[in-house]
Amino acid sequence: MLLAVANHAVLIAVSMAFALPVLFMLMTALMTDQQALSSSLIPHPFVWSNFSKVFSSINLPRYTWNSFLYAGLSTVGVVLSSVPVAYAFSRIEWRGRNLVLLLVLSTLMLPTQVTSVPLYILWSKQYHDWTGIQFIGTLKPLIIPNFFGDAFSIFLLRQFFMTIPKELTDAVRVDGGGHWQIVRRVMIPLAKPALAAVALFNFIYAWNDFYGPLVYLAGNPNSQTLSVALASFRSLHHVDWNLTMAAALIFMLPVIVLFFLAQRVFIEGITLTGVKG
Repeated sequence: MLLAVANHAVLIAVSMAFALPVLFMLMTALMTDQQALSSSLIPHPFVWSNFSKVFSSINLPRYTWNSFLYAGLSTVGVVLSSVPVAYAFSRIEWRGRNLVLLLVLSTLMLPTQVTSVPLYILWSKQYHDWTGIQFIGTLKPLIIPNFFGDAFSIFLLRQFFMTIPKELTDAVRVDGGGHWQIVRRVMIPLAKPALAAVALFNFIYAWNDFYGPLVYLAGNPNSQTLSVALASFRSLHHVDWNLTMAAALIFMLPVIVLFFLAQRVFIEGITLTGVKG
């Protein structure tokens, strides 16, 4: 009994450590300009109009749509491209499999900034000359690479696929099914928790991504995402902490809602991924 109380007390203390900054942001977002700079913690009065001021200060619907477009299509691309690769690494025996897997995982140690200059040159010159399509200033350089797989997502799904009993895949082969039938009828239905975890990881990464949109979208304000818009808003209202906190809360809200909706499946996927492999 005492051990259970102690465990719950520790969990409550840790949860409060994460919740208090968000609560402080909310209280500050509801304050007046003068009160936000004071030592007061409770707003009096509650200024709900701060949120409407944020909407009137920047083109928030446009930036929100750009962020959803970037995060949503990137997530779809990563999931679609990582599943067959993860299956090949987990269930198909082929020469050099472990070496190729090691090369794929080694890309995780390569910082994004290292390849940003050559990639920018490719998108701005080579790909533009080959296709005649304008890439710089659009979301294409941020979305298209995700349809070619992601090392972390491939490894996560590979670990989960290895926990699926081989008897299930052998049963599909006995019925005359090939690899695509195994993926469609066995792997994907059983790997829904892992797929949800991969999707949530990539959605949050794309939603919070600041470096990529800053590099490729700086010349086109209409294509900017919320992360870049929030930084611009902060520079314009660097002393208006109430408006800054209100804008930050609006930026955080979709991710918080998404996490709570997918919380059970997400935790299940993370837990089961490390069982075997």
